[in-house]
Amino acid sequence: MHTFIIAEIGINHNGDMSLAKKLIDAAVVAGCDAVKFQKRTVDKVYTKEYLDGPRKSPWGETQRAQKEGLEFGKAEYDEIDAYCREKGIEWYASAWDIDSQKFLQQYDCKYNKVASAMLTREELLEEIASEGKYTFIATGMSTFDEIDRAVEIFEKHHCPYELMHCNSTYPMPPEDANLKVIRALKDIYKCKVGYSGHEEGTLVSTCAVAAGATSVERHITLDRNMYGSDQKASIEPYELCKLVRDIRETEKIMGTGEKVLTEAEEEVKKKLRG
Repeated sequence: MHTFIIAEIGINHNGDMSLAKKLIDAAVVAGCDAVKFQKRTVDKVYTKEYLDGPRKSPWGETQRAQKEGLEFGKAEYDEIDAYCREKGIEWYASAWDIDSQKFLQQYDCKYNKVASAMLTREELLEEIASEGKYTFIATGMSTFDEIDRAVEIFEKHHCPYELMHCNSTYPMPPEDANLKVIRALKDIYKCKVGYSGHEEGTLVSTCAVAAGATSVERHITLDRNMYGSDQKASIEPYELCKLVRDIRETEKIMGTGEKVLTEAEEEVKKKLRG
């Protein structure tokens, strides 16, 4: 049993490549299997009215300035690609529109991701599934009917996928985790099911592994007090190290499910049963 652990950098790099590299470094040090980013074509994802609206940020006074300030382009992704290869860690990104998904196709990423917000965008799902890459599909905010339709698209394209149980609140109260849904999703869709968490701390994510999650994705940050809408629902480097360590211990603790007597137990048996 090896839980696939993803450190989601997302937009927590705040448009700063040096910060992105520090977050990649944190994931490498912790022992994560991959880092993940987010890619948007701002004018395709948001309306002009929304982008013209007010929003104070380090980049200006409008929503457009903020959204564009958080986006990396080709030069930055070329650097991310090279840096992750140098550090020996996989990277991939969740695209929020078809143009962004096509942009990502120029890189030799092993994985794709469907963000919870995109689960009902069928044209985007068709584009992703047509690539045939192993895809993590987050199910936050989704009904079983909506998940059914997304799964149908990936099945039609014979594209391998893994669902991810998720509650899309930032941060999520632990009592809303509802981790028994992991088993429900496995039973219904007969596939691997991971967990994408937005809670504070690491306990829920570790419990998700005990509940059967085959992957765990968490947003990471260098400091939760930094600017950004996802920072408060992220974990800092020391927590990421703890999470990876606890997940690996949980894998050992859960065992194989086979009833066997260990050598140590056999010795005790001799003494106590004669």
